[in-house]
Amino acid sequence: MQQMTQLDAISRNILHQLERDGRISNTDLASKVGLSPSACLRRVQELERTGMIHGYRAIIDPAVRGAAITIFVMVGLSEHLKKDSLAFEQAVAKAPEVRECHNITGSVEYLLRVEVADLAAYKAFHADILGTLPQVSSITSHICLGSPTDKRA
Repeated sequence: MQQMTQLDAISRNILHQLERDGRISNTDLASKVGLSPSACLRRVQELERTGMIHGYRAIIDPAVRGAAITIFVMVGLSEHLKKDSLAFEQAVAKAPEVRECHNITGSVEYLLRVEVADLAAYKAFHADILGTLPQVSSITSHICLGSPTDKRA
């Protein structure tokens, strides 16, 4: 995969436009970035081929899935071995409540974004999923009160 610094201004603009609206038509995209539709399509296809564009997805309101509460969970592991990290990652990948799992630096190893219906559902997830994993040594939960900026796609 190419580095972002190797992109020219037009490709960066294409990525910016697609990040803002992944459903934009090729004709409208071409107009916004100053290319012909065929040249724009070739650029987009190359960005997809090289892995700079990983895919396109719909952003669904969590409430539609019955997830009214978002909780950011910091998880520390008891051991710093690869097998423990892999086991933890595999376990949380199976939990539908976990919408994101990030391996981070600092005082803990993981940051999770968890979406649940209510605090009772989070308590069950905390006790029955995270609390049963032998790799976990610490769990710190932060309830999200709002997300004024969220650029995830």
